[in-house]
Amino acid sequence: MSRLQVAAPLAGFALPLSKVPDPVFAQGLAGDGVAIDPVGETLHAPCRGTVTTLPAGRHALSLDCGGAQLLMHVGIDTVALRGSGFELLVRDGDRVEPGQPLMRFSLDRIARGAPSAVTPILVSGPAGATISRRATGRLVAVGDFLFEVGALAVADSPAATSQPSDRRTFIVPFEHGLHARPAALVAAALKGLDADVVFAAHGREANARSAVAMMTLGVHAGEAVEVLFTGRDAAAACGAIERLLATPSQAVAARPVRAPDRASGALRGVTAVRGLAIGVAVPLSTPDISVVETSDDPAAEQRALDDAIAAVLKRLESRAAETRGLQHDILVAHAELVTDPELARRAVEAIGRGSTAAFAFREAVRESAATLAALPDARLRERAADLRDVGHQVVAELTGTPHQGLQNLPEHAILIAEELWPSQLIGLDASRLAGLATSGGGATSHVAIIAAAMGIPAVVALGAGVLAIRPGAALVLDADAAVLNVDPDPAAMAAARSQMESAAALQRRDRARAGEPATTTDGVHIAVYCNVGSAAEAAAAVEQGAEGCGLLRTEFLFLDRREPPDESEQAEVYSQVARALGGRPLSIRTLDAGGDKPIAYLPQPHEDNPALGLRGLRTSLARPDLLATQLRAILRTGHAGPCRILLPMVTEVAEVRTVREALDVARSSLGPGPMPPMGVMIETPSSALLAEQLVREVDFVSIGTNDLSQYALAMDRTHPELARRLDAMHPAVLRLIDCAAAAARAHGREAAVCGGLGSDPVAVPVLIGLGIRELSAVPAMIPRIKGLIRELRVVDCEALAREAIARSSAADVRELASLWLGSRGLLSGAMR
Repeated sequence: MSRLQVAAPLAGFALPLSKVPDPVFAQGLAGDGVAIDPVGETLHAPCRGTVTTLPAGRHALSLDCGGAQLLMHVGIDTVALRGSGFELLVRDGDRVEPGQPLMRFSLDRIARGAPSAVTPILVSGPAGATISRRATGRLVAVGDFLFEVGALAVADSPAATSQPSDRRTFIVPFEHGLHARPAALVAAALKGLDADVVFAAHGREANARSAVAMMTLGVHAGEAVEVLFTGRDAAAACGAIERLLATPSQAVAARPVRAPDRASGALRGVTAVRGLAIGVAVPLSTPDISVVETSDDPAAEQRALDDAIAAVLKRLESRAAETRGLQHDILVAHAELVTDPELARRAVEAIGRGSTAAFAFREAVRESAATLAALPDARLRERAADLRDVGHQVVAELTGTPHQGLQNLPEHAILIAEELWPSQLIGLDASRLAGLATSGGGATSHVAIIAAAMGIPAVVALGAGVLAIRPGAALVLDADAAVLNVDPDPAAMAAARSQMESAAALQRRDRARAGEPATTTDGVHIAVYCNVGSAAEAAAAVEQGAEGCGLLRTEFLFLDRREPPDESEQAEVYSQVARALGGRPLSIRTLDAGGDKPIAYLPQPHEDNPALGLRGLRTSLARPDLLATQLRAILRTGHAGPCRILLPMVTEVAEVRTVREALDVARSSLGPGPMPPMGVMIETPSSALLAEQLVREVDFVSIGTNDLSQYALAMDRTHPELARRLDAMHPAVLRLIDCAAAAARAHGREAAVCGGLGSDPVAVPVLIGLGIRELSAVPAMIPRIKGLIRELRVVDCEALAREAIARSSAADVRELASLWLGSRGLLSGAMR
């Protein structure tokens, strides 16, 4: 018998396992121990021992510490990263000393690709090996006491006590093989049973009750394992494992492995910019820059940092002066980021503690980017890429690292990357760039916005498989279907070329008539407006044929600053947008922020579910001073063009009446003048069902299909596993749209759609059939939407809509609408 003291392998906050955001670890199914929420990026040996497990994903390892096995699992669900962001410093069988570095990892990569960086440190061993003391609820440094294991003893080998009573073979169904979670599920399935169970594979055996031992087998999804059952409850144990793993014929089907379809060479992702591209694969990687960590001359490091920031700022301002529109706005935003006072403060403090300027600034950026990446709002998460972009530029300047870009793109290049930064895309020759395909990223990132403005099809979130595509491989990027086809056969390539030619001809025709009204064949005008966030976007939308702005997002004025914008600043910005629209209508949405879009100067309590918390109009009503200032600014914008006020996330009539009273007070404070029309956004089932009451209080309604779908279908629209299933064409959502549109029609009010469905050509005839007479779309889709409307007849659309809301799923509705359009020769390549 002996005791084992385990030191902290990471710096961070020590937590009890019950606080780990994963039930397998929190319930102790994988073993007992302590977790650490890390602040460093190096895993150290917690004691003397021998490395016994190195999973293929490189995200975990275990040590044999003389009778006990220690498992250190960096992050939660990090097996899905497939080793990206992890660097092992030891090999199986290595003897290690306390404090020896075992692994380096990227907190930034974990924050972007995994639920949490919390790292469980678990112990497993013979019966009686228990933790007698542990340190939790406090910060620990590497080497600090973490926990003590007592009563270590050598366990008897199961095979030595009895003969096998049953032997079975199973196919492992788990997506990432026998990693920590499924190994723990196996152990849990055997609890309470008097049986010894041994898994055998690859010439090795493992006790099924030890998650660590099971991981040492290195079994992947779809591989066979032989399982030996002995003891009084062997039959029951066999049944438990069979229920967990299924039969050999059922196992793989029960949980299919997520991998590229090798037969067709197809990878599926998320559409960022619609379109079709044929080209060749051109990989772009941005390796981390190696930096020296410490310096004994803080003054010199501070001067170097100041000089590097000044150089990057000058370059950004120079490039911004040479561009216009969206690229100009993004470069200006990057110039603000590079001089951010909070980044500077953190870097200066680190330099004072002996860090080099490069290391200090890199860590400050990583910390801030990780915070952004953990936010619930998708748009704010994607701003982390902008921080990493400017951080890389400053570190490159400090270290004298040359620009790692693509100076000479081949023609028809389809760029392959884990993540693309705005500075990289802006610096490329757009005439040679056919498309973008990234393993990560988001559909609302700045890169996606720039690509849309450049007319470059883009698919994001394709997964790690896209990074394995060889340079020069032939590709067909079908961004409408969110599919990347690798090495397509001649027939598929010919079909894609024909489709591109037809789409190009249609695009030229639509673009030539973009400035004309969109009127159906039976004479009904459908207004096609734009959704924008700046004057530059509004000007670009007008060039695409926008007849007005159905949604101006105003939260861009309120975020990333220390105090709210005053009345004059808001009025000036809104007036710039109004002038860019050239007298066309402008719908200004009041501040849509709150739990999902946190604001530094608007402190709010922690919310477990921000989507259901203090957001949208609720935030403005909670801060009447902010609402009053914004209403006065909107009223002052009337001189620049016709304005409308749009209220987000309304759920009841009382909220509208409160805003109406505030608007009357604001109008009185400014003196005589016209009162702008006021409308509400239908974004919740409650507002759709109460539309009959709401329309009596307002002048128009605008349906936000993104949030309406989220709340109607109970699916978080930022959830990576649910994003592809969240479709506003679901008949339940269409029925809510029908309810709101019918109420508006009955009271002589206009009903608009300003959510994502307004930019979806397949949805357009259904929406028109439901009574929608105003669509607000992303600028790039406006010519196609208007061109399609001119080919439709309202009475036909009404019949289609009646059939659509009677269907049972979004897939059924999409198939119906696609066949309907196809039968009329209206299903173009840009609409599939």
